[in-house]
Amino acid sequence: MISLIAAYANGRVLGKDGKMPWHLPGELQYFKQVTSGHTVVMGRKTFESIGRPLPNRRNVVLTRRHDFAAPGVEVAHSKREVLELGDVMIIGGAELYALFIDDADRLYLTEIELDTDGDAFFPEWDRDQFTLVSATPGKVDEKNPLPHTFYVYERKQR
Repeated sequence: MISLIAAYANGRVLGKDGKMPWHLPGELQYFKQVTSGHTVVMGRKTFESIGRPLPNRRNVVLTRRHDFAAPGVEVAHSKREVLELGDVMIIGGAELYALFIDDADRLYLTEIELDTDGDAFFPEWDRDQFTLVSATPGKVDEKNPLPHTFYVYERKQR
């Protein structure tokens, strides 16, 4: 199974200058809860922005750089290599989401009510190919000031 997990602002903005333009601890906790115990696949730039392997997960970095190596991560150099891993969660960035959106069986999308500039975007996707499984509003409080909703979609039978 191929799952994509992403948080984005209005306009499908994922980030700007390698950073997320928001800070929502509740969304980070959700990400941790959903991905723990799974194989997560990320691009090199995403890995470098995180700065370390994510604990309690098998970390795979997909990169074109054949000289890339980092402690605690496995390296893949092609989409085929990632698909051969089986059950994976694509965690970013924008290039990987675009590469795997047509293969995705499940989408975990957090939509954040924020108008912001960005230079990285979640790809357009055909909502008619997916069924909404759940929509859960995130808690808004002093630590999580932006309204946000956690959506889970599953691909309809192909």
